[in-house]
Amino acid sequence: MPNQGVTLTTQILTEACQCVESQLGGAKDGRWKTALTYYRPALREASASGDLPRELLGVALHDQLGSYYFLLRAHRLILQADSSMQALMDKLQSYKPRVVLNFEGFQYRLGDFQVRVGKCVPSSEVLRGIMMEVEYLPLSSIEKSRQILEDFFDIWQDTVKKRSLPGHFILVEPNFADYGLQDHYTPQHTAVQYATCMTQLMAAVRN
Repeated sequence: MPNQGVTLTTQILTEACQCVESQLGGAKDGRWKTALTYYRPALREASASGDLPRELLGVALHDQLGSYYFLLRAHRLILQADSSMQALMDKLQSYKPRVVLNFEGFQYRLGDFQVRVGKCVPSSEVLRGIMMEVEYLPLSSIEKSRQILEDFFDIWQDTVKKRSLPGHFILVEPNFADYGLQDHYTPQHTAVQYATCMTQLMAAVRN
């Protein structure tokens, strides 16, 4: 959802959490935080000459504390590294973080579903929007769980409409095959989803 001011975004986040708890019967299961960092080469000459990729996206997932994921969107590549890679990047200084987006909020259990609802906050601390991440726990196949997740999303849309919330939720469906990812769901899939979510969110804010 595009941001329409701090108060409005905070209001929508509060209302969304109340929907999960009171309307869908979700049980709160702790907090979560995922950080996405947008890197650019420190030297413009290196980027212009093609010696270095023009951008890197780094993703630190809330449930993969020992790993760090890099996405090279131009090359459709995703790489998994040790979490210490972040500190190494800071020391090497070949890439500098330009934007840091923090996705953070509450986690819920709804029967076979795990739902995360949170806010998107850049390093400037200005709220940009909110997001919901839904996982169907019994299945790891994307294709087999697709219809179930789409049905959940339809139920969610009907639920929030009753609250007459401003703004709307957008279903983000990355093409995982572009990154060579298979049908079996992995943390790499989640990293691609967050990168796609960031792109959608930034486009909504610009509009």
